[in-house]
Parts: sequence; structure tokens; C-alpha cells
Amino acid sequence: MATDDVPGGGDRLGRRSGFSLWPARRRNRVRATVIGVALAGYAWAAGATEPFSTIALVWVLIPGVVLAAIAYGWPPERIPPPDKLDITGMFYWVIAVAALFEWEASAYKDNSLPWHPSLTDLINPLLGPHIVKSAAFLLWILVGWALVRR
Repeated sequence: MATDDVPGGGDRLGRRSGFSLWPARRRNRVRATVIGVALAGYAWAAGATEPFSTIALVWVLIPGVVLAAIAYGWPPERIPPPDKLDITGMFYWVIAVAALFEWEASAYKDNSLPWHPSLTDLINPLLGPHIVKSAAFLLWILVGWALVRR
């Protein structure tokens, strides 16, 4: 979306300041593997909880607190903002997000009838199986990590 180039020297994961995920040394690769296995196990356990329960809320809040602590304790080197934005590219995203909001709002207004299901009604059956719910939870944690690293 930015029209000018961003310096690429400090953009590799292992070379930036902050809490690195994929360090070069073997000892740290073992640490990253252990963290990955622990996250997968955590996602598997969190995926087994009943949706919208207090226990599920706690399972969601714990990674959020950990990621917030990492972001505060080891802030990464920030990428400088661009001088100019590509307005056409930005509006493609704005139109897509507005269309999704309109879809959800019109389905809510129409009480989400079978002929006009909301996006949530279409996605919920896909997230029913435990393995899919756990994979989605792990993906959510990794997206949070990517946001913290940025």
C-alpha cells in the first residue's frame, strides 16, 4: 500500500531487536520448537472448551496478556511510516471491509433468514470440529504474535 520503499535491512526476523522467534543458534531453535509445541498444545486445550463460557474467556485472555507483556517488555524496531499512501489500493480494502459490514448488518436486520445468512452463520458450522477450532485458535495466537513483532 505504500508507494515508497521501506528499508529492508532490519526486516528479517532474526536480525531485529526485540524478542526473536527464529534465532540462528541451535539452542534457540530448540527453544522455538518447544514454544511451538506448547502453543499447539495450548490451542488444542483451548479448542476443547465450550464457546462463550468463562473458561473459554480465560483461555483467550491468557495469550493476550502474555503477548501484551512481550510487546511492552521487548518492543521491536518500528518500521517508519510511508510518506505517501496508494489511495487506490487502500480503497480496495475499504470497499471489501464495508461490504462485509453491510452483509452482517443486513443479515442482522433481516433476522438472518435462511435466504440471507450472515457471515457468522456460514462460518460457525466450519468451526464446529475440535481440530478446526484449535487450528483457528493457534492461527489467532500467531497473528497476534505477528502484530506484536511489527
